[in-house]
Amino acid sequence: MSYRDEWFRKRRRNFPFFSEMDKMFEDMFKELSKGFPEELVKERKLPDGSTVKTWGPYVYGYSMTVGPDGKPVIREFGNVKPSKLGVPQAAEEREPLVDAVTGDKVVQVIAEVPGVEKEDIQLFGTEETLTISVDTEKRKYRKEVDLPVKVDPKSAKASYKNGVLEVTLERLEKKPEGKRISIE
Repeated sequence: MSYRDEWFRKRRRNFPFFSEMDKMFEDMFKELSKGFPEELVKERKLPDGSTVKTWGPYVYGYSMTVGPDGKPVIREFGNVKPSKLGVPQAAEEREPLVDAVTGDKVVQVIAEVPGVEKEDIQLFGTEETLTISVDTEKRKYRKEVDLPVKVDPKSAKASYKNGVLEVTLERLEKKPEGKRISIE
């Protein structure tokens, strides 16, 4: 037993609230894990023959950028989302980190989808959205990206390298609206 373990063992004996805190955290984790998908709970055997449960992976993050109007844009990603009750909810599908960059003639969507082959990535585009999805045994991703401008989905070109997906779409040209002119 290490010095640190010995120190904590003595403190726990003298201060019972440590064991109460351990119990409280254990109960809280059990309650939280009830809302997590069964697909993310796995059991594995250790070299000594014992079995342990593992949960996950659970991913949550956000990115902050400055939009074209100068205002901050905050985007969440991952597979853990806060719920209305304050208890986080996990999904089997992860939401990848995605950024959409608007150019003069094109919109480029860049997404991080590591750990998959390009053949596993499904893309579906409309004039206003791009849907990215992956459904493999090891990884599941899904994200519907609202595009900042209307695009031509038929013009889409995509590449995937080192876990980064890049999709380039041509912007739709705004056609001037005509007006009927009456003759006096």
